[in-house]
Amino acid sequence: MISRREFMAGSVALAVASSASGRLTPEPESILVNDIHSQLNSTRVLGILQPRFLEDVQSIVRSARKDRKIISVAGGRHAMGGQQFGTDTLLVDIRKLSRVLNLDHKRGIIEVEAGIEWPELIDSYLTLQNDDRQSWGIAQKQTGADRLTMAGTIAANAHGRGLKMKPFVSDVESLVLVDATGTAHTCSRTENPELFRLVHGGYGLFGIVTSVRLRLAPRKKIERVVEIGTVDGSMAAFEKRIADGFQYGDFQFSIEHDSEDFLHKGVFSCYRPVPMDTPIPPTEKQLTDENWRQLLYLAHTDEKQAFLRYADYYLSTNGQVYWSDTHQLSIYPDNYHREIDQRLHAPYPATEMITEIDVPRPMLKGFLDEVREDFRKNRVELIYGTVRLIERDDESFLPWAKQSYACTIFNLHTVHSPEGLQRSEDAFRRIIDMAARRGGSYYLTYHRYATRKQVESCYPQFAEFLRLKKRYDPEERFQSDWYRHCRTMFADIL
Repeated sequence: MISRREFMAGSVALAVASSASGRLTPEPESILVNDIHSQLNSTRVLGILQPRFLEDVQSIVRSARKDRKIISVAGGRHAMGGQQFGTDTLLVDIRKLSRVLNLDHKRGIIEVEAGIEWPELIDSYLTLQNDDRQSWGIAQKQTGADRLTMAGTIAANAHGRGLKMKPFVSDVESLVLVDATGTAHTCSRTENPELFRLVHGGYGLFGIVTSVRLRLAPRKKIERVVEIGTVDGSMAAFEKRIADGFQYGDFQFSIEHDSEDFLHKGVFSCYRPVPMDTPIPPTEKQLTDENWRQLLYLAHTDEKQAFLRYADYYLSTNGQVYWSDTHQLSIYPDNYHREIDQRLHAPYPATEMITEIDVPRPMLKGFLDEVREDFRKNRVELIYGTVRLIERDDESFLPWAKQSYACTIFNLHTVHSPEGLQRSEDAFRRIIDMAARRGGSYYLTYHRYATRKQVESCYPQFAEFLRLKKRYDPEERFQSDWYRHCRTMFADIL
């Protein structure tokens, strides 16, 4: 943790050098960047800047404004729809903004720079609370990967596996935003409240978040309870777990297309608090990076074995005890698909693409029944899927959780050929339609395949969102290829 004086006194350190006049001097050749997971957003940017302090960010924005340059903003680079990159923009990589600024031990509010990633955040507050009788921890983080920043989590308004939790906006006390003029604003529910609502789920279009005051939750020990269940009874099972005091959980369903279990049978794992004196053995089972790579390979080659091994592992961990915060950390095997492509002698490279589809909870079974029929008919290759819960978001301007939904995640094998990309695009559009007919929605983070009709159905305020973007950023200083796509889509009414 650093003092406020140290924070304010830092030098203006940039990865791309500034001239004496304060104007930005990009590197002589453009740079190619891409997202981590789908690797389908290869984008040429003019240069990458890595600010270390608030003042650096302000200097970058002011210089870009003077030089008429456009800015895009990236953190962990896991978004798949082009939200963090813009062609021919100056890319601001915020990951050097990674300090802990303050921890309120009584109220459980931690102030951090917005480029800090989850493992560093957790390590930092555990160190600061080493002697505290009551310790605090994160309430939730997104699943599947850890190396995401606070600003990126805010930009997507992410969520985790909480059984009664709202999206991430509910955990944020306030934030500092540098706007298109280089001015820093504190945004909260009472100070600049409209910006606060827009920035959560605003995908970096309203400025650069430099610091965040995050609400923590009392740190608890929790026990994993695992059973095999079916989609038919999943919502009732979730409700029973909630009534019994469980705090986290999900349902991970079978991917075996030719079996009756496909999108029907699943591993139901939930977590309940246990007394704080419950021991946590140092030798508890956990999946390693290599274990995950083996499971992912099987998911591409032997769907039945992939699910059986996954289910057997989780059943073997029934009764294990974890901390409520660190149990949310997970291993992400970098570039795992390159190994799969090599082993399969694939003629084209491939990766997985994710979509998250949200439907009213009573509609889940009918929705998955229709998806099952569609995936079989169209030979859609599903690699992984899970169901989680979300509570209604009543704070962000562009909420994806319009009511208490069942959130269904589909991870589709996508071949990087014209035909393969078209197959995934078609599949995602079909399942968005299935959700929309049921009063559901889809999560914007993962692709830009949705048609305008689908966007308007799931996000009826989207055009107003774009108008507010222009009001707060009339010169469109902050852009991304996702924003340009959306602006073109709605050009006739903007």
